[in-house]
Amino acid sequence: MAENTSMNAAAYTSKGASRDSVELPAELFDGTINMPVMHQAVKAYLANQRQGNAATKTRGFVIGGNQKPWKQKGTGRARQGSIRAPQWVGGGTVFGPTPRSYAQYVPRKVRALARKSAFNARARENAVIVIDAFDYDAPKTSQLLALLGVLGVADKKVLILTDGVNHNVYMSGRNLPRTHVMPYSDVSTYHLLWSDVVVIEASALGAAVNEQETGETGEDVEGERPARKASVKKAVKASAAKKTGRKTVAKKTVAKKSAAKKSAMKKGATKKSTAKKSAAKKTKRSAPKKGKK
Repeated sequence: MAENTSMNAAAYTSKGASRDSVELPAELFDGTINMPVMHQAVKAYLANQRQGNAATKTRGFVIGGNQKPWKQKGTGRARQGSIRAPQWVGGGTVFGPTPRSYAQYVPRKVRALARKSAFNARARENAVIVIDAFDYDAPKTSQLLALLGVLGVADKKVLILTDGVNHNVYMSGRNLPRTHVMPYSDVSTYHLLWSDVVVIEASALGAAVNEQETGETGEDVEGERPARKASVKKAVKASAAKKTGRKTVAKKTVAKKSAAKKSAMKKGATKKSTAKKSAAKKTKRSAPKKGKK
């Protein structure tokens, strides 16, 4: 189920002062809610949390019981082959659990659709709050709790999504049982559906929210984009120039080495030729001269 209507979210400053509502990015908040996909994603998430370490020993793994407890016939008792058989106390277990994997795989696009559906479900309930920034110099639980109190969500399950890993915010909310802090990129469908309210840092939602926060118009943004593109092109050209410079230096060094090898080979050849000539001269001198009798 999808709708093309835009969604808005309540916006607050870092200290809890309310300001104008923010329009959520249409790419993510488009009204799509797919219940079967969300169910599949949550079921797979919970299944992947299971370790599957339960194990029991069959009669082959229990120590002892290598000898018959009594002979086969003549005792009047039931025949027995081992005291570690399943019917004996201390014997092996029949069809007991063994270590296994409960992992379930969900395709990437299905996970993305489920996550999108969960975001839209919270946005429809007006349970999405945008915060300018979490500027915490040090972990302080009382500061975060005061912010949640100002927002009126201290008694609810709150999911705080930061722009990247924010250690101070995480440490501030770690001791609050109804608050969960995690990076925006790591959030799953399960966490979104677990929460009653989702508090998102504005910079995590992307450029659309940032433009509305700073009050920039479309013209200014369009004017900045060519400058950014130009800077990117300059950086690419500089890197290409560095690569070409390295290649030319490498070619020069290779050429120098080859020239040195050629000169060394020429010197060796000249030395060999001079040695041959000197040896020939010596043989001529040492040869006996033919004299007249």
